[in-house]
Amino acid sequence: MAAHSQYEELARQLSAIGAVKREMGRILPQDCPPASAGVLTLLDRHGEMRMSQLAELLAIDTSVTSRHVAHVCERGWVERKADPEDRRSRLLRLTPSGRELLGELAERYTAALARYLSDWTDDDIGCLNALLARLRTSFGDCRPRGAHHHVPDPRATHDSRTTLAPTD
Repeated sequence: MAAHSQYEELARQLSAIGAVKREMGRILPQDCPPASAGVLTLLDRHGEMRMSQLAELLAIDTSVTSRHVAHVCERGWVERKADPEDRRSRLLRLTPSGRELLGELAERYTAALARYLSDWTDDDIGCLNALLARLRTSFGDCRPRGAHHHVPDPRATHDSRTTLAPTD
């Protein structure tokens, strides 16, 4: 088991990943904020789905998801169509222009990573990929299940609780 100080350093490093995510977000086109890119990526990965499923995958409220969906629909990257199983519901589907944009985003991300990590070896990048995949597996799907999950503060002597939240 790792020493307490190693977990503290890991917590600091994970918190600092927010800066990396923000920098990567700056390479996106002006009209495609990170949330829109996330919507497109999930629809590409999982196929057409209802708004409620998308909200669950994004781990955000349905009203916020609805705003993100409106943004991508207005730009023609996603379309809404009637759900054949329930005409009151709509299915969201990536359009050809949405797929084209995803291809452009992938090229931008790949080029940026190649630029920032140009002094890393192939083994370093492979190791990082493997460790990040392992970290995600250890955390499961990382989506909240109902109420906020609280992590007890090991330094607390009373029954206080703290919530670890991303800093980005």
